[in-house]
Amino acid sequence: MSPSARRPVSRSIRAAMMLIIACLFSFAVTAKPSTSVPATVAGGAGSAVPIGHWQIQSAAKAQEGGQAISQPQYSTDGWYPVNTAHATVIAGLMQSGRYAHIFHADNMRQSHYYEIPWWYRSTFKLPAGGKTLHTFIRVNGIIPRADLWLNGTKIADHTQVTGAYTTHMIDVTDVVRPGTNVLAVHVHHANPQRDLSIGWIDWTPAPPADNMGIWRNVDIVRSGAVSVHGLHVTSKLALPGLKRARLTLEARVRNDSAAPRDVLLRGHVAGVALQRRVHLAAGQTRTVTFNPNADPALVLTHPEVWWPAQWGDQPLYEATLKASIDGTLSDRATTTFGIRSVSSHLTDEGYRQFVINGHPLLIRGGGWSSDLFLRDRPERLAAQFRYIRNLGLNTIRLEGRLERPDFYRLADRMGILILAGWECCNKWEAWAGSGGEPWDKADFRTARKSMISEARRLRNHPSVIAFLIGSDNAPPDNVANMYVDALHAADWQRPIIASASAQSTTPTGPSGMKMSGPYAWVPPGYWYADQRGGAFGFNSETSAGADIPRPESVRDMLSPLAQLALWKYPEVRQYHAARMTSPFASLQRFSKPLAARYGKPKNLADYVAKAQLANYASVRAQFEAYNARMNADNLSTGVIYWMLNSAWPSLHWQLIPYDLNPAGAYFGAKKANEPVHIQYSYDDRSIMGINHTLEARHDLDARIRVRNLNGEIIYQHRVRNVDLPANHATRITAIPELANRSSTWFVELDLTGADGKRVSRNV
Repeated sequence: MSPSARRPVSRSIRAAMMLIIACLFSFAVTAKPSTSVPATVAGGAGSAVPIGHWQIQSAAKAQEGGQAISQPQYSTDGWYPVNTAHATVIAGLMQSGRYAHIFHADNMRQSHYYEIPWWYRSTFKLPAGGKTLHTFIRVNGIIPRADLWLNGTKIADHTQVTGAYTTHMIDVTDVVRPGTNVLAVHVHHANPQRDLSIGWIDWTPAPPADNMGIWRNVDIVRSGAVSVHGLHVTSKLALPGLKRARLTLEARVRNDSAAPRDVLLRGHVAGVALQRRVHLAAGQTRTVTFNPNADPALVLTHPEVWWPAQWGDQPLYEATLKASIDGTLSDRATTTFGIRSVSSHLTDEGYRQFVINGHPLLIRGGGWSSDLFLRDRPERLAAQFRYIRNLGLNTIRLEGRLERPDFYRLADRMGILILAGWECCNKWEAWAGSGGEPWDKADFRTARKSMISEARRLRNHPSVIAFLIGSDNAPPDNVANMYVDALHAADWQRPIIASASAQSTTPTGPSGMKMSGPYAWVPPGYWYADQRGGAFGFNSETSAGADIPRPESVRDMLSPLAQLALWKYPEVRQYHAARMTSPFASLQRFSKPLAARYGKPKNLADYVAKAQLANYASVRAQFEAYNARMNADNLSTGVIYWMLNSAWPSLHWQLIPYDLNPAGAYFGAKKANEPVHIQYSYDDRSIMGINHTLEARHDLDARIRVRNLNGEIIYQHRVRNVDLPANHATRITAIPELANRSSTWFVELDLTGADGKRVSRNV
């Protein structure tokens, strides 16, 4: 879905605007006195310590330049304190008490700072001694680009440090000193149409300043003469028995000194001890590999296998590698990994199907949305993952906005699969004419570095099962080849998919996916029909659109006038539905059939209550239709609900509302995705038993009742000794044509075990 176009602004007008805004800004924004206590970096060789705090200020006020700002004596009076390891500019200002009610009504419209660069400043202390150590500043993510100064010396400029996803290791050994060090980062203005950064589409307004700033950690990394990089473990699991796994450990070892070095490498992987001696010439980097050919103990028997949620447990192994010179530790690296097999193929019909540990898996997931300001809130993130498990989903799709390490660690521990990929509708897909300035040579370099950086971040996580190198559009072959080569350079051993739409590239072949929608309301029976969003193939993003939260959530986000319009004037565009230029900003397509099916709303409470019924029914039907076809002739292989969660308080596209207060859509998805489930099919009135587990269920009892609108039972039937094979959809029976039913009627379904305990109930 394409964002609204931005009008071009000439450079002269832009410069004038910046001057005017800078003057206004200096009066409009006043910070409290800011003090900063330098953090002591006590770690020695093999340490990586994130900078834990910052102070930020607009370049309109801090005009002295990086050489002055990165000196200890520089005064930061009036700067804003940021007491976290990273924060975009707007997130940092919110930490300082600005914009307490930014999400209410349309308050966020007043919060844009346009094209003003910002400064980040931090101090840290290094202990005395350590003359033999090398020190690096590792930048893990800045939007969109930055110049860096340390102790009055420029250590990198914005032509080097560019791209939201690139990793940069800057050698500052000759610049740091014992005692206090000052790092200053000059962050340039962000524009997703111009930069390979992070953008937002029609489902949310653009965040103030387009989230310019430091959004991932900046680390102080220290090592001896030799450093260890990119430690990762790959496993080859024997199928179908899962009784053996061949492990391979690999890392890059680099000599950062001007003299040759003899290095002893010692490590452990899954309890197997490893050792190797290597010789490195001055400045040399070598890739060191441990595999079963040289270390037979790396063939594990009866390994603990990692499974997706509902299929088993999520055991994780550890790997470590230490480099020593003459008995002294020079560097170390650690990682965790899981042992599992993932592959994908195209079915006879051309659909993408994933196979995990030898079993075909119906992907049932949702599209992830990061926090609008990219804030790092661990407790909130953990709560959202608990909701995902509770929903019975097995997959998250990341359309860009690739997350921080804690996200993937949670996915690993909770068995939630990740479909990662780039985003659409801005610079990332400018080559498709979907917005953004055309790529130049520098953009190709940034995109390649971004791909390698992300592949290295993701490759140890068993939860990550594929990378989509395109979103709405598959890249042209020159871009596709660059991405595929970069993934291979990072030892990527998972599926590489052309895009989330039904397109292909030469190096990857067809995507096997469809992006056919719908994105707005459709009746529950729609999903069973042989049409665009129908339950066949792999639908990478689709839903019935509006997902109205509960009454208290609606009141928190909307002004009184917007609340009135929501139930009384559905044609009015809602700021909290979609961007005001988007056709989805009006909820007419949802509200009109809502009134037709459930009666014209009498007030806001009545409207919201009826919306819960509609959302429950449509979401349940979407997932149930894909359940029903998981082993049909025209089979379904995956469905991604658009969307899983919200970047901000919203009326649209969410199973998990922003305030984490579950509503009708949530419970519809939860019902449909039960591990063992009984359901009704709108197309042929069949009753289906769904078993999403890997354990067959036997001797179940299915009871079917049909009731008229007045509650009268007009049909009932019982099917005994129902068997539900593992990972399978089974037709139990069908409801005949009933002559005496009312125009609206209810199907009441119960599935019980041989012990009489209820397995599933569905109405």
